Amino acid sequence: MEHAGNILPNVLQAVGHTPLIALQRVIPGNGAQIAVKFEAVNPGGSIKDRIAGALIDSAERDGRLRAGGTIVEATAGNTGIALAMAAAVKGYQALFVVPEKMSPDKIAILKAFGASVRIVPEAPRNDPDNYQNIAKRLAEEVPGGCYMGQFEQEANALAHFNTTGPEIWEASGERVAAVVAGAGTGGTITGIGRYLKQKNPDILVIGADPVGSIFTGPVAPFKIEGMGEDYYPATLDMDVVDRWVAVADEEAFAMCRRLAHEEGILAGGSSGAMVHVAVRVAESLPAGSLVVAVAPDTGRNYLSNIFNG
Repeated sequence: MEHAGNILPNVLQAVGHTPLIALQRVIPGNGAQIAVKFEAVNPGGSIKDRIAGALIDSAERDGRLRAGGTIVEATAGNTGIALAMAAAVKGYQALFVVPEKMSPDKIAILKAFGASVRIVPEAPRNDPDNYQNIAKRLAEEVPGGCYMGQFEQEANALAHFNTTGPEIWEASGERVAAVVAGAGTGGTITGIGRYLKQKNPDILVIGADPVGSIFTGPVAPFKIEGMGEDYYPATLDMDVVDRWVAVADEEAFAMCRRLAHEEGILAGGSSGAMVHVAVRVAESLPAGSLVVAVAPDTGRNYLSNIFNG
């Protein structure tokens, strides 16, 4: 079917090309600049829309996912939402295993796309009841099941190398001095970091990390969703990260509310963490330096647990 003019053939074609938005009030006083890469405007509401198509394409090429099959994934929500959206377009069933700390808003969105959701208690990576291990077992048990493997598949980081990194480089006028991202799977910071370091090795790649995550340690419970881990995922390239900065839950959530109240940007808890760190990084850079903070998703996913005060 031909599509005239600017009509997109399906919703997946609307993914990417998200804006860089300069902050006006949440900035340091030294003249350095901060801009957020606002991924909430992706059709599924998050940066994970970028990897969903790449993961599915890889699974189809490998023969792991066939027509009529079921997409199975362990997710903190956003990858699940992106995969559920893609599954609806491509005609697959979808089943997701999520940790119990996940916001009820995201669970409702998954179900709105027609996906099945299994909520499980938090468990360490080496525990059989860890959400990733449960998802892998379900993929073997469900007829036509395919575990998508966002924590292992190279397609994850490659999606950001091919899209998110180039977009930041071009939209910044090739003058970005530092980029702040988080690591859940590690694909985002790895792909962006590899691309930007290729363009300019002096660009700082800073990892924002929840207090309690292994990247800044010691491991302990935390509330920020979609970033931080208790192990090192295969998709994370530690060599691309110049340094990690720990962020407390309270600092991240307070910054979320500042972004909404002072900048008109409604973003999630991980976005608050990135911007909190970006301000600290910008304070150490010369006037005119540009720090880009990745803002992975919309605050609409967290109305019940971040913006309910």
